Amino acid sequence: MAIRKAMVAGNWKMNGSIELVKDMSDAINSIKSPEIDVILFPPFPLVSAMIASGVITGAQTVSENTPGAFTGEVDAQLLKDLGVNYALVGHSERRSIYNESSDVIADKFARAQSAGLIPVLCVGESEAEQESGQTEHVVAAQIDAVIKKLGVAALKDSVIAYEPVWAIGTGKTASPEQAQAVHKFIRDKIASLDSDLAQGLTILYGGSVNEKNSELLFAQPDIDGGLIGGASLKAASFVAICNSAKGTV
Repeated sequence: MAIRKAMVAGNWKMNGSIELVKDMSDAINSIKSPEIDVILFPPFPLVSAMIASGVITGAQTVSENTPGAFTGEVDAQLLKDLGVNYALVGHSERRSIYNESSDVIADKFARAQSAGLIPVLCVGESEAEQESGQTEHVVAAQIDAVIKKLGVAALKDSVIAYEPVWAIGTGKTASPEQAQAVHKFIRDKIASLDSDLAQGLTILYGGSVNEKNSELLFAQPDIDGGLIGGASLKAASFVAICNSAKGTV
């Protein structure tokens, strides 16, 4: 069975500053460990500063297009050349606010991967979908969009982040048991196509994760770490979450 390394990723969304880059990088560099990968996803203007600080850096989104007349978009190859390692694709805010379809997200996944970035594919259901028992159907369809376009093998060099939309920024969090059930569903689904790939795949949980609930969430067998929002803007909170992921709480 593959041994998966713990991962904690912080998505700053449209927040942050040069001062915060320094504070967070100092905190993260003080706890660096071979047991865990820590990644920050700052807004685009802070990417170069984050890379220079020594923290593994990701982009919050990426264009599905190759360079051309796409004002305001950012090319995956340029990000890779700058030193970016990861790219979020399919975050619920991109799906809902910017109307990115699962087909477009699969194209973004492909473009990021072709440039040498590691895509972090975000999947998750709305509150209405969760209440009507559609969680597995919705999550499966979001993953299948990538598999249909690129094949299951493309998931080998990727990360999946399960983020129930009803838990993002709301203070609501799936119970450890709820989150584990969906993570197991994802891993089992992929295992039905490629068992070795599924065992080695990093699957993160996101949705109001904080220093109080992270230990129990990360203790679940199929939860390999977290994609953190608000708590990634506070050094002490984020460090505590990272420590719980590597088992040093």
